[in-house]
Amino acid sequence: MINEQLINPQSIVVVGGSNDLHKPGGKILHNILECYRGEISVLNPKQEIVQGVKSCKEIKDLPEIVDLAVIAIAARFCPATVKTLAREKNTKAFIIISAGFGEENEEGAKYEKEIVEAVNEAGGCLIGPNCIGVINHHHHSIFTEPIPMLDPSGADFISGSGATAVFILETGVGLGLKFNSIISVGNSAQTGIEDVLAYLDDTFDPDKSSKIKLLYIESIKDPDKLLRHANSLINKGCKIAAIKSGTSEAGMRAAQSHTGALASSDMVVDALFKKAGIIRCHGRMELATVAAVFMAKELKGENMAVITHAGGPAVMLTDSLSQGGIKIPAIEGPKAEQLQAKLYEGSSVSNPIDFLATGTAEQLGIIIDACEKDFDHIDAMAVIFGSPGLFPVREVYEVLHQKMRTCRKPIYPILPSVVNADDDIKYFQSKGNINFPDEVNLGHALSKVHNAVKPASASIQMKGVDIPKIRSLIAGFENGYLKPKQIQALLHAANIPMVKELFIRDEKDLSSKINDIEYPVVMKVVGPVHKTDVDGVSLNISGPKFFQSELKRMTHIKGFEGVIVQPMLKGTELFIGAKYEPTFGHVVLCGLGGIFVEVLKDISSGLAPLSKEEALGMINDLKSKKILEGIRGQEGVDIDGFADILVRLSTMLRFATEIKELDLNPLMGSKDQIITVDARVRIEK
Repeated sequence: MINEQLINPQSIVVVGGSNDLHKPGGKILHNILECYRGEISVLNPKQEIVQGVKSCKEIKDLPEIVDLAVIAIAARFCPATVKTLAREKNTKAFIIISAGFGEENEEGAKYEKEIVEAVNEAGGCLIGPNCIGVINHHHHSIFTEPIPMLDPSGADFISGSGATAVFILETGVGLGLKFNSIISVGNSAQTGIEDVLAYLDDTFDPDKSSKIKLLYIESIKDPDKLLRHANSLINKGCKIAAIKSGTSEAGMRAAQSHTGALASSDMVVDALFKKAGIIRCHGRMELATVAAVFMAKELKGENMAVITHAGGPAVMLTDSLSQGGIKIPAIEGPKAEQLQAKLYEGSSVSNPIDFLATGTAEQLGIIIDACEKDFDHIDAMAVIFGSPGLFPVREVYEVLHQKMRTCRKPIYPILPSVVNADDDIKYFQSKGNINFPDEVNLGHALSKVHNAVKPASASIQMKGVDIPKIRSLIAGFENGYLKPKQIQALLHAANIPMVKELFIRDEKDLSSKINDIEYPVVMKVVGPVHKTDVDGVSLNISGPKFFQSELKRMTHIKGFEGVIVQPMLKGTELFIGAKYEPTFGHVVLCGLGGIFVEVLKDISSGLAPLSKEEALGMINDLKSKKILEGIRGQEGVDIDGFADILVRLSTMLRFATEIKELDLNPLMGSKDQIITVDARVRIEK
């Protein structure tokens, strides 16, 4: 739990502080002394004076109360130190820089457990162990560099990795990114990223708090907490971007359903972030670039003017933006002709606006003013201006700086000459500006931000789902795959339509049911999990003779328990699946069904429970969306009805965590109805 003693301590002790700035204890003390104005103590039995501060040999020699202890000593000494500080000096906040804990071995894990118990007993807060520390406006309790100039409008950055935090800071500082605070949680023994985010949410002040949050996450221990507070912060006007590492798999885990084979842990993270409204990034530069876009004026339309003096970067930026759904519309008409007349011969204003390598600062100002005032269909501008090293470009960057502050429309500066124009770029950034040195990175980041979805509603939409009935059915089921009649009962309770079917145990059973069959029908073997793999599906059975021969054939299939007979339906095959992930809940998938699930793997995911908006968003994300809408004379499907089924299924799953895997494949879709044709459900209590 984050507390005031961690954020704004009135007194700090550096345990293990030294005169050696090449050691964590020395560097962290140096950084604290640079900015902290409260009472500072050092605990080091081997030194009398450390960096000008009198050193205490024992804890009893410290001041009566010490709010924050920053600890940089060997792991084996940490438990006793924490206990004594908590009990004798009323210390309520601890930052443990030291490594050698749970990340290393069992003995270290025991030290870590002892420390957490002592801190919890004292009602305190623990950051770490195995972290680089904390930076905020009150103190710089960190042993690494760079330490960025802090700005209340900058980003709050929380990292699960110390080294990665340093690299992300370096990347961000290189772009001109501003930071408000940095917290490295290390092993997250007591306080994890979710807890820090909760603190930022609970203490959020719309007039004072940073509205940008950046996260580097290695493990999500409490997805519900992350979801709840990210959702809350974004609804308060914040923007959040995150990297979640450690989600790749060497191969798909063995599973007996399409969903089990398709649903990776990475997909679950995608679903969680989408539900929370978090923009997911996959690398340091992408995270920093997205953060830089956050800090610019918001792109409220979808039309961009690309202003350049170099053709290649403009083409690459245009491609990148277009792929992300941001348009580069033509600029034409009398006002375009007037602009053309003010530029050098050979310039082009059609968009991209190319004012040539010889273009001047004055011409750039004229172009920006025209895009701001004369071309109403332009919503923002990207300006590309580098240098071949022949002449200074500071005058151009000064114009750009001024226009970024006076124009209503956003301007994104792309200054790629980080060597030739290094001094000029630093001058530009010293005025508080961001630089996007790579146009493609900007295009991808801007597209992600522009296309970001709003956080999902937290309410559960019941839509006729009979939860008591579902709970009663689950209670009576045994572990394993459900029988057809059990599946029918379950889906009926969830108000999910399923085709009528007839179960025939064997040829003898057929004699009493043969008159109930209306041809044409489909016959499916019961018993084997993958029916098509054992040739256990027969389509378009048109009469009794064919039916009897197919039944006889299927009785010889290994694992045969009978057959299911269904009317032969026409339509587009659809797929819905779900898989339970511990702590996250169910990830729900949808896409085209039948063999297309395995062949195309065009699926989208969401985290149960789904709102109607989330379900429609999942369908909209499919590459096959146009097929569902109807294409080249082929009838489309009831997309709204498909979304309703996704919502009802997700509601059922929210109250039935015993369902570990579920496939509805296929559902047969037409413009009038969506109906489940085949289903597979595995229960594990």
